[in-house]
Amino acid sequence: MDYFVIGDDDTVLGFSIVGVLGEVARTTEEARIAWQNALENKEHGVIIITEDVADLIRETVDHYLFAESFPLVVEIPSPGQTFKRDLRTLVNQAIGVSI
Repeated sequence: MDYFVIGDDDTVLGFSIVGVLGEVARTTEEARIAWQNALENKEHGVIIITEDVADLIRETVDHYLFAESFPLVVEIPSPGQTFKRDLRTLVNQAIGVSI
């Protein structure tokens, strides 16, 4: 099982140093294409995506976060940012109940 990263130039470059393939996405269209490319290879078991890029295709990312078991999606903060979505919000969206 391989990792695949989708994000800004620095994130993709950083992950490539340790052997993780990925694609840079700056626009919604680039994010959609990168996401499709990640899904086409069944060896990509973990998709790592920066929060800024995930926001460009939020509906798709959330679908895989909450409704699909494969691949695993890991959303990470974009460079220079802290994580904007807290665990409570993610759980509320996943189960549809406010806790």
